Amino acid sequence: MDKQQLIEYFQQFVSERRARLFDRILDHRTRYVTVVMEDIFQPQNASAVLRTCDCFGVQDVHIIENRNSYTVNPDVALGSDKWLTLVKYSRTDDNTSEAYSELRRLGYRIVATNPHKGDVTLEDFDLTKGKTAFVFGTELKGLSSKATNEADEYLRIPMFGFTESFNVSVSAALILHYITNRLRSSPIDWKLNPEEIISLKLEWLRKSIKNADLLEKQFQVTWRKR
Repeated sequence: MDKQQLIEYFQQFVSERRARLFDRILDHRTRYVTVVMEDIFQPQNASAVLRTCDCFGVQDVHIIENRNSYTVNPDVALGSDKWLTLVKYSRTDDNTSEAYSELRRLGYRIVATNPHKGDVTLEDFDLTKGKTAFVFGTELKGLSSKATNEADEYLRIPMFGFTESFNVSVSAALILHYITNRLRSSPIDWKLNPEEIISLKLEWLRKSIKNADLLEKQFQVTWRKR
């Protein structure tokens, strides 16, 4: 039994409108850009970033938990976490390094979103250099020294007021709005590949159907008898 057969089976349990919605959204999803959050502890900010990622089509969010646990506020997230792929790093004493290692294995360059020697502004950021992981830090202290020092590049948002920084959820929204708009108007191959689309659509169908696990078992039994 392949995934496409299971998708076709599951689609009879959702409306045609919902199936078309999944296809439309998947056509705009990307893994060329991803978001990394290190020790975000305020649920409203954590949830607002998830909502922003969903709105701008960024599928994956990597969550580093060193000192703080990541908590979602459902009133802010509005269910966005249901449609995203959340990857948590919380098993070791050095989850930041573990996350960076995994991201590099996946082909990402690590971009710390804080002022640093050699940083660039949003307008000058080069998207053509490859897949990018934007790293955001805590509400009060920003990124840890490890997260900063081990990054590959640095990005800053120009500011012209007395305040030294944006709220983390605002920073994420500004960066993703600008970057994803540029990405979609570029010749870069930023879309999900066919296998990723099938896997995500199947995952979303499972989340949309009551007793999906039981239906899947019934389908597997029927399929084996063919």
